Amino acid sequence: MTATDASTGAVRIPGLDGELVVDPEALREAGADYGQIVHRRPVAVLRPASVRDIVTVVRFANRHGIAVSVRGQGHSVYGQAQVRAGIVVDSRTLATIHRIGPDSAVVDAGVRWTDLIRASLAIGRTSPVNTDYIGLSVGGTLSVGGIGGASSKHGLQVDTVRELEVVTGDGRLVRCSERDDRELFRAVLGGLGQFAIIVRATVGLVPAETTARTYRLSYPTVEALTADQRRVLADGRFDYLEGQVVPLDGGGWSYLLEGAVYYTAPNQPHDPEVLAGLHPIDTEIVELPYFDWLDRITEIVDELTALRLPNPWINLFLPDAGTDDYVARAVAELTPADTGGGPVLLYPVPRARLTRPFVRVPDSETVFLFAVLRMVLPPDPAEVDRLLRVNRTLYERARDLGATQYAIGAIPMTNRDWARHFGEEWPAVERAKARFDPRRVLNPGQRIFED
Repeated sequence: MTATDASTGAVRIPGLDGELVVDPEALREAGADYGQIVHRRPVAVLRPASVRDIVTVVRFANRHGIAVSVRGQGHSVYGQAQVRAGIVVDSRTLATIHRIGPDSAVVDAGVRWTDLIRASLAIGRTSPVNTDYIGLSVGGTLSVGGIGGASSKHGLQVDTVRELEVVTGDGRLVRCSERDDRELFRAVLGGLGQFAIIVRATVGLVPAETTARTYRLSYPTVEALTADQRRVLADGRFDYLEGQVVPLDGGGWSYLLEGAVYYTAPNQPHDPEVLAGLHPIDTEIVELPYFDWLDRITEIVDELTALRLPNPWINLFLPDAGTDDYVARAVAELTPADTGGGPVLLYPVPRARLTRPFVRVPDSETVFLFAVLRMVLPPDPAEVDRLLRVNRTLYERARDLGATQYAIGAIPMTNRDWARHFGEEWPAVERAKARFDPRRVLNPGQRIFED
């Protein structure tokens, strides 16, 4: 927006180091996301050149009652980073890696995990936990949790963070950690963007191996799969542990345990020891360089992004005791057409590794992530609406078992639903909102506080 534009508007736009843009293409991009289900057009997009720009815009928004949201790589699926008639902060213009050390890295929120991993591998270090698609922004995954195959050993990405710099909803730039302003620190990590905008993070690093030896073990039933998943989760033999429900050519489903052992020659794993005590009906073993393994789906996701297909995902944390029956029933009602070819994930995580209070998980020693990453191909609004209703039914059925959602999917939710989702933490959520974002300008796309 030029000075002339500003002078003729209803309000005076503050001076910025970066840009506040209103061109149709920028507004179209910010009013959509990977999910292609919700479209909320903002009035402007901030492309910050400094943290000061974000402070300035948030304070401006408070004065004028304008909502603000933050968009990283735009990989949300249900409008979580959108804001109608508000301002979207495009974090991609703040993407500097400031420091990489032996055990941590300091990065801007707009840095992609891909770029951090490449840079840290140059000194033999890597992030402990990586999402399956590593093209996401640091700020984006830290706002929701950040789960991946290494969560079986290290928890979520939010559990590996040492320190944050954030801009609170009332426009204060604050540095926080477990030691300094602990309430804010713990609220922001996995806080769905409700309390502050992450602008910089100090994330943990661990020594990196050079090679990933992967084991793909097939099972005929969900019970057989989860029995072996529980076994390997308990003994920690895999550095990466996930699982999938895979359609069979003649109909029905197969169940896949995916495990990986990371190593550097000559310390390669001994396959009979790795597979001892497991009972798959088929085994496939493949090796990849470590980075290639982490980056294995990037090309596919980037191709799908360009297609702009609707993606009505559902992501649930199931309690261990109810997982087998719940998944068996859900899969019996599921056809490959219901997924559009998207993956169906199922894998365990130890609850003790999940330490951030606003990432809600069941009261169970082990929780299972169950995710149906649907695509609608070809795009069909009626089919999208049907699958959203199916998601809601699946959510209610899981919730009655004590499950929660991993809040990155497309599940229609009300304020009452969110209060039930946060459970005993709901009063703390409300207190944090009142303290850090009293005018409720931040991230309305989640619709947590809407009546």
